[in-house]
Amino acid sequence: MEKIYELAIVGAGPAGIATAVESYLQGVCDIVLLEKDTNHNSTIRKYYKENKRVDLEWKGQKVELNGRIHFIDGTKETTLDFFDEILEEHLVELQTQVEVQSIEKKEDCFEVHMAGKSIKAKNVVVTIGRMGKPNKPSYKIPPSIRKKVNYTTDECSEGEKILVVGGGDSAVEYAVDLSQNNDVTICYRRESFRRANPTNQSNIADAIAHGDVRPLLGMNINGLEDDNGRVRVLFSEKEPESFDRVIYAIGGTTPSAFLASSGIEEKDGKPVHDEHYETNVKGLFVAGDITQESGGSIALGLNHGYDIARYIKGKSEV
Repeated sequence: MEKIYELAIVGAGPAGIATAVESYLQGVCDIVLLEKDTNHNSTIRKYYKENKRVDLEWKGQKVELNGRIHFIDGTKETTLDFFDEILEEHLVELQTQVEVQSIEKKEDCFEVHMAGKSIKAKNVVVTIGRMGKPNKPSYKIPPSIRKKVNYTTDECSEGEKILVVGGGDSAVEYAVDLSQNNDVTICYRRESFRRANPTNQSNIADAIAHGDVRPLLGMNINGLEDDNGRVRVLFSEKEPESFDRVIYAIGGTTPSAFLASSGIEEKDGKPVHDEHYETNVKGLFVAGDITQESGGSIALGLNHGYDIARYIKGKSEV
């Protein structure tokens, strides 16, 4: 007979791993964790610079951990090591490089469709992070300069004139980090960096005060043009200016098309769910960043996993 998992989890970030581990500790058997990237926590691996702080709390949120995963503040490296250890300790089946395309409700289970294959599970939890789909500007980017327009710092070289667009933590961190070896400008449509956490607000203020980062605050961008291989940025409030590279750090979006294809309803840009994080499709849950106004809270993601695990275990005992 074809195997039917008790629980399939889409996305191997903190919320996904917490759901798997907490379910294992509750006695739920046959759990599979599905990740489209080559390893767990791809957002931390891709978007966090080396030695970047990873905090339990996010933007001052005070969250008491409810489950049995005792996460503490650390760095990018210690956080990845921590999740490596708990995955290994609890023998969670992790399948990587499998991108889930849709989730189909059957009579007695779900069929989780991936490229070239599918699996069946009685319960499914979607923990896809927003940063898996970074926000892009509304104006078109000319094909000839697309390689010079990025969403991470991976493509940057030393000695470049770089424009970072955004005012949150990622934008500020990119600007401060790149300013050590580059000519960096940060452009934000608001007059201050109040979206960033206090540490980053202090760091960007210092960088600006010392002339390491040039601020363009209260500025809007109307479009981009090719300037002989450089990126000409068209501003609303000032004359155009050309840069070697432009990096957009303007957040991420809920994967609405994926949620809709799985029958999950949305309201105000977030999936609809009850107090157990169960969606309008019974047995199909959501957890982590996509349930929040703005992602980032590891503590909330861990608690989501614990709550869902307890609820699924309780259902199985009825």
